[in-house]
Amino acid sequence: MTENDPTETAGALSFPSDFLWGSATAAYQIEGAAREDGRTPSIWDTFARTPGKVLGGDTGDVACDHYHQWQSDIDLMAELGLGAYRFSVSWSRVQPTGRGPAVQRGLDFYRALADGLLERGITPSLTLYHWDLPQELEDAGGWPVRDTAERYAEYARIVGDALGDRVRLWATVNEPFCSSFLGYGSGVHAPGRTEPESVLKAAHHLNLGHGLATQALRSVLPRDAQIGVSLNPGVIRPRTDSPEDRDAARRIDALHTRIFSDPMLHGGYGEDLKQDTARVSDWSFVRDGDEAAIHQPLDYLGLNYYTPTVVSAPVAGRPAARNHAHGVSDHSPWVGSESVEFHLAPGDRTDMGWVIDPTGLTDLLLRFSREAPGLPLYVTENGAAFDDKQDDSGAVHDPNRIAYLRGHLAAIHEAIGQGADVRGYYLWSLMDNFEWAYGYSKRFGVVHVDFETQRRTPKSSARWYADVAATGRLL
Repeated sequence: MTENDPTETAGALSFPSDFLWGSATAAYQIEGAAREDGRTPSIWDTFARTPGKVLGGDTGDVACDHYHQWQSDIDLMAELGLGAYRFSVSWSRVQPTGRGPAVQRGLDFYRALADGLLERGITPSLTLYHWDLPQELEDAGGWPVRDTAERYAEYARIVGDALGDRVRLWATVNEPFCSSFLGYGSGVHAPGRTEPESVLKAAHHLNLGHGLATQALRSVLPRDAQIGVSLNPGVIRPRTDSPEDRDAARRIDALHTRIFSDPMLHGGYGEDLKQDTARVSDWSFVRDGDEAAIHQPLDYLGLNYYTPTVVSAPVAGRPAARNHAHGVSDHSPWVGSESVEFHLAPGDRTDMGWVIDPTGLTDLLLRFSREAPGLPLYVTENGAAFDDKQDDSGAVHDPNRIAYLRGHLAAIHEAIGQGADVRGYYLWSLMDNFEWAYGYSKRFGVVHVDFETQRRTPKSSARWYADVAATGRLL
């Protein structure tokens, strides 16, 4: 047994000594300063201002005001002993129209952030795209248009050139499923379109953008830079073992997971996916050479996990149930497989209504350990929303979140014990923030944010996680 093998001693689970303990955020969810220093609207600025799209009419105009409070925020990260901080860059803060030269004031913000993290011994982990497409590119067609992928590669080169001397961990796109299927299918995410073929085009161009951006980064980053991607593959379980239910699970897995992982990891789209969606599109938007461009060598694979999904074949005489995990819509995101039924699995739930099931995380890690042997894995998002309240003293006790995190970290430990090469974990999220279509109604943070005063208060889960990160042991 080597020093990096996970062990279990005296009732505690010990992680590898070089395991990276981090937390994560996204630009639009925390930065605020929506109109400062040259930043222009992204699709989420526009979407949030569209009546009825975001709960309570909330916007990210101020959010956590991280753009102005970043120094005290990274002091807090250091206090909590984080080994890494995963943040995203606001494309329209760096390149307001999505094309042309960069705004140096925008790049300077991220340069200073990375420098501050390094000074405190925290590894910066940068995500290029976390859903905030510049509105001008959406006006020109958005991700369903091929040009967006090419503009994205230019943006990647700009950021890589500016921060490559500071940042060693890079991710191209975060959860392209949400950008394509929820943004262009169900319409519950920005830009709020409900166009079945646009879903497939957007998915392909996000994949292509990933491949082109990876090439662009390789051309400007130092040789020791690590480039990966953060996917949110579905853990899709058939309701029964019947052939019909297993085929329903195959269909949803193709749309939720393999439409991204197959071209990225294996060099091409599955024929079953194309057949399932044939009535929606003939896939002529995929050009010769695209799949090879998408299939770039990666240094790691990031996996985001929250909850599994249970599906079945349609029940005769009953309309298919929608999966409302990300919001309610009359439009199905499941192009070509709209009739598949979704079911609520039994068990305790988070404030999002998501069942708490850590076994799904073990299953996910082992799946990709088999699919991509030799490729290091990171859990780039995992966490839970609960209805956190401050007590009379101002403290926030969140034992449900601690139990959730303990269970999922134990699930990672189990996967490592079965041979998965998991290198690190990023807790979602560092602080309460703008939770997309749910506005400020859902709290995922281990740090409580009073959005009126911008006061930060570490919850009991933050102190618990800090202890785990400091010791590398899960009691």
